[in-house]
Formats: sequence, C-alpha cells, structure tokens
Amino acid sequence: MATSSELTTSSELTTPSEHTTSLEPTALPDGRGHAVHRYTEHDPAVEARVAALLAKMTLDEKVGQMNQLSPHSDQAAVEEAIRAGAVGSVLNVWDVAAVNRLQRIAVEESRLGIPLIFGADVIHGYRTIFPIPLAEASTWDPALLEQAARAAADEAAASGTDWIFAPMVDIARDPRWGRIAEGAGEDPFLGQAMARARVRGFQSEGLAGGKRIVSCPKHYVAYGAAEGGKDYNTVDISERTLRDTYLPPFKAALEEGAGSIMSSFNEIAGLPASANAFILRQILREELGWPGVVLSDYDAIGELIQHGLAADLNEAALKAVLAGEDVDMMSYAFANHLAGLVREGKVPEALIDEAVKRILRLKVLLGIFEQPYTDESLQSGVLLCEDYRELALEVARKSMILLKNEGGVLPLPSKVTRIALIGPLADNQQDLLGCWSCAGRAADVETVLEGFRAVLPDSVTLHYVKGCEVEGDAALDLDGAVTAALDADVAVLVVGESAMMSGEAHSRAYLGLPGRQQALIEAVVATGKPVVAVVMSGRPLVLSWMAEHVPATLQAWHGGVRAGRAVAEIVMGHVNPSGRLVVSFPRTEGQIPVHYAHKSTGRPVNERGVIQFNRAHRTQYLDELTTPLYGFGFGLSYTTFEYRELRVETPQVTQGDTLVVSATVGNIGTRAGDEVVQLYVQDVVGEITRPVRELKEFKRISLEAGESRRVVFEMPVQELGFHGLDMRYIVEPGEFRVWIGPNAYEGLIGSFTVLP
Repeated sequence: MATSSELTTSSELTTPSEHTTSLEPTALPDGRGHAVHRYTEHDPAVEARVAALLAKMTLDEKVGQMNQLSPHSDQAAVEEAIRAGAVGSVLNVWDVAAVNRLQRIAVEESRLGIPLIFGADVIHGYRTIFPIPLAEASTWDPALLEQAARAAADEAAASGTDWIFAPMVDIARDPRWGRIAEGAGEDPFLGQAMARARVRGFQSEGLAGGKRIVSCPKHYVAYGAAEGGKDYNTVDISERTLRDTYLPPFKAALEEGAGSIMSSFNEIAGLPASANAFILRQILREELGWPGVVLSDYDAIGELIQHGLAADLNEAALKAVLAGEDVDMMSYAFANHLAGLVREGKVPEALIDEAVKRILRLKVLLGIFEQPYTDESLQSGVLLCEDYRELALEVARKSMILLKNEGGVLPLPSKVTRIALIGPLADNQQDLLGCWSCAGRAADVETVLEGFRAVLPDSVTLHYVKGCEVEGDAALDLDGAVTAALDADVAVLVVGESAMMSGEAHSRAYLGLPGRQQALIEAVVATGKPVVAVVMSGRPLVLSWMAEHVPATLQAWHGGVRAGRAVAEIVMGHVNPSGRLVVSFPRTEGQIPVHYAHKSTGRPVNERGVIQFNRAHRTQYLDELTTPLYGFGFGLSYTTFEYRELRVETPQVTQGDTLVVSATVGNIGTRAGDEVVQLYVQDVVGEITRPVRELKEFKRISLEAGESRRVVFEMPVQELGFHGLDMRYIVEPGEFRVWIGPNAYEGLIGSFTVLP
C-alpha cells in the first residue's frame, strides 16, 4: 500500500496520448498519426496562389519577406521599409490602431500589397495574465492549459496579433536559468503534453473577429541546457540527449500543427542554432518533413559575430540562410546582405524562393490577404473579460503546490480570529504578473491582501505589515512584523522573487530568498506563533531552512491577475490545493542540476539518497543528500490518497501492442480532492543506459471523500523507446519495471516484459 496526502477541484482528463484533433490524421515519420493542421497541410490551390505571387516579386521584395522588424527602434525608417516592400513581419506592436496603420502602409502603399504578419511574445496571457507557464504546467491539466492559451490568443487576435511567439517548450533542469519560468519543467513527456495543449489553444478557430493565429514553439533547441544556468550560454550535449530529452516537446508541437518555430540563441556542440544545418535542415526538413517557417530569435543571426562564427553581418547572413533560417528577427543581416549574396552567386535564388514560399503560404493560410485589418472595437468585449478572469483564477488555484503542512496548520481552522499578513509580496501587484506579462497591467492584479479581504468573514481581523522589500538592503520593519505576529493567532508570510528576477537574462547563482526576506521570516518564526509561508517565484528556490523551521509552505509561483484570491482561498480551505511539481526543488545550489530521471551509475547511492559514510565510494555528496528537497510530481493535499492493487494487465507485450497497467486510488480523507496519478517505467537493461524512472502517462482525477476509482493506463509500447547506438529509435525487448504513484519517488511497483 502507498499513500500520499493530496487535493481539490474536479477535472478528470485523458492522458496526452488520447488527445485528438478535428482534422483527419496524417501519418508522420514516427507513425503516431497525429493530425496535421492547416498551417502544415498541402493545398494545391494555396500553392498555386503562392507561386503566382512569387513570380511577380523582385529579388529585393523576396528578401523583404524574410525581414522582421520592430517599429520601436526607428518608426519612420521601418514605415519606409514597409512601403518599399522590404519588411515581411513586425513584432511587439501593442496598440491595435498602430497595427492597422502599419498594415495599411503594406497593403495600400507597397507595390504588391502583401500584408504584414504581426508577432508578439504572448507567453502566459495577453491582457488577462495567467500564472507563469511553469505554474500552468504544475496543474498537470492539459485541457485547462489549452483553454488558457485560447483565451490569450483571443485577446491577442482582438489586438491585431497574428503570430504568437509561444509556447516555450524548452526542457529545463537548472533552476538558476531564469527562463525556466517560461516552460513546463524538467520532463520530456510532460513537456510534450503541455506543448500540444498550448499549440491547440493558440491555433484555435473562432477567435476575435474571426481571425486566425499561428503559434511559434521556441527555442529550438536545447536552450534550457545552458552551462551554469547562464542565459544564452553554451550547450554541449550528446546527440542522444538532444533527441531523447530536448527534441520531443518540439516534435510534439509540430505534430500538433504549429506553423512556425523559433531557433534559439545558444550554440550546440560548437554551432549556434541560427547557423546549425543539422537541426534546421536535417532534423526539421529531412527527418520530420516539416514545411513550416523558421524564425530566428531577436538579433540571433547578428550574434553569430559575437559567437565567433561569422566575421561580419554579410557572413552571418550567408551561414544562417544556408543553414535554414527563413526569417531574420531584427539583425538586418538578411535585409542588408542577402540580395547581394544571391547576386554574387553565393546563395542560390531557389533557396530564397523556398523560404519566401513558406512565408507567403503562412500568410495565405492565416487569411490576412482577405482580412488584413483588425476591428478596433473588438478589444472592449474581449480584453480582461470576466470569463477570462475566472479562468485565470481557476488556473491559479490548480497551479499552487502545498509543499509542507506539518501538524495540519492548513487550512486555517475556524477558531483563528486574528491573522498577521506579512511580507513584501503580500500587497504587491506588479510582481504577481511574473516575467513576460505582455500587455498586462499591475492595476489588473488582485493582491494577496485583497484576496484575504474578499474571503475572510467579518469576525476575522487581518493585520498587514510589509516587513521589507523584495530585493535590496532597505531597512527592515522587524518590530512591526514581530508585533503583528505576536498579536495574531497565525502569521502568513508572503515572500519570494520579484517578477524581473526570472525570465530572459535573469539567471541567479544563489537561489535563497533575496534581499532581507530571510531575516524577516526568521524573526517571525522566532515568535513561536504558527507560520504559513507563501512563496511566489519564477523558479524553484532553495527552501531548506524553511522546510526545517516553517510548519506550512505553499508554492504559489507568480500567479497572474487572480493570484491573491487563489492564495487566500487555499489558505482558508475554500479550495483544496492540487498542484504538483514539474521541476525538482534542490536542497542547495551545489546539487544543481538535480532531476528525477537520472542515470544509475556503476556505484549508485541508495534509493533515498542518504549519505553512507561506511560506503563512501558511491555517487553521493559527503555533506548533503543526493535527492531533491521536493521532487518531481510531489504535492500535498488537505485529504489523503491511498494507492492499492497494482495490476499489469499485459505482463508480456510485443512492440506493436498496447501496455495496460492499472491501480486503485482511494480518497481515505474527509474532503473531496484531486489527485494526479502518475505512471513511470524503467528499462532495466538496454544497449544504452537508461534513466532510473521515466514518466510515461498521467491522469488527473477527482475523488469525493471515501471514493475509490480504478485508474487504467493504456500506453503504446512504441512509446517505451529511445535512440540506440546507431541513433535509430528503438524499443528493446526485455524486462521493464513500472510504478503507479503520486510522484516520481513513491508508488506501487510491478514489471512486464517486451518480447522480441
């Protein structure tokens, strides 16, 4: 028997492999048969239209379609370039009137009248800001993420956006890297599920004004493996790691119909992504047969000079276009040098034609030739509408993770009549938006203080003290905090990071609480009063002191416009916490990278990661455990779940079969809750060493108190494979272990055999 302590709201979902789409499935190279959406379909009528337009274009006009600019740098110059047909797309224009003005220049004043595509970084909402993507993934609810992505796309469409530079699907196992906030965490399987959901949501039909939107998964590829967790840094990994760990979420996004992809800033084994033909041509075009648009990241082609791969922009343009870039974002390398390279015979014009065809095809399929302008009245009925605010609240509720609840401090009991609310993030609007808040506004945010005021009965007194700033050495109000705590039944501390401490270019070497927050929390804990810590951050922080000294901890992330209300509802028990970790929390920075799907080594430590001084020659630290403080899949609830009766329904399978494994999950607590039931496998012996466990399926279920349910997983045996010695995808015959449990470290265990 295995038990876990867990959760609330009701949403039972299919496993990711069961998701379907509205189009007829088309066979892909891996044979999984997922649907290909319109942006990657072959339509003879579309191709004929594109060919006819291409035939009218001069070389300079073709190159213009491959040039993406922002009007914020030099608006007059950009407008003149648009008029000359020298710009194909524009990014980060937030005012719909400005969008229409620029589009009018392209359509009515350029020679061919080819409309622009307008792109934007809509990472976790447009105006209605949802929890950061790392938090969204912590819901383990792909259907909910699809809804959130659709809401973001609807608001973006109403604002004139056609092209969303999202989802970010980078696997990240180093919390020092600031952009871990933008993705789905450390696991490739979960990453695939979330990538599919977000692409479906972004590319939904029926958006504002009938507009269509194309998504752009990023950053292709292995950006999250940057050395030392430093943004933009070198990546040097094996091809097998690339294919088994970092590529799968991108492949899933493309299978789901994403019409574009953004290459990353980093180099991979000596070649920056923007000039890497192996990833852009061999894998994308030849192996996957993908026909969409490849876009560079901001000035990444120009940065080939700083990488030391190109002497100047002329050489950078040459190497990028030959490698497979279609669109140059903001480096001007293509705009200023590509036509000359063609005329010099260094770049075949046929290569330019193929890139431009892909861009024009996307424009045709987006419908912007027929509908180039955006109705400026649409925003008033869409932006920050009540439905989307309620959806943001639901995502926030499900994203928050109860990490510790010693003695049942939470939910706060009815006898509590005085609450001290303390901390720099308790009455903070801006930082709850998180990084990449797009068109979000601080004024839209419901703070934790406001959330408590909304849910507390009149009989409860709330005393708020800021205590200190999020960052810096500004004076502490320890006296005020201590006095408030002493005068209360319980102290709720809201601490963590500012929004700008995570995201792009915001790496951290130390992951403790910044500023003077640690001193604040230690002073409040020293009062002896019960303490609840609410941690708001864009990444896992090192919470070891808190884990030892604070009775209850809620990881709330940067939770968007309704974060404060969600926190208050969970703390007061109106909502049962149900989030689960998608990334491991280290005990100390010295453990990083730490993740559950590691290899065994020839001298493995015991399963609990305990230091064994009498067996020192092991893969361990002398001064710390090897396990994370809080591991992948972990999360507590206000109820308790029991796992029993694991059955491997198919103890012997062949490669064409479906593995069927089941277990009974029961809610043996006193209130309803949600549980995320997780299935892991291990390939015991392989021609390549395999991880100790790998997530292969999951289901989120809702159970009433006393209710039990048989949870059945059906998984194609082909999903058990990996890239072997010759880099071919294989499923080896032999013994496999299987677990069903509440996280990557607990559960019922069984076994099965894959026959030759």
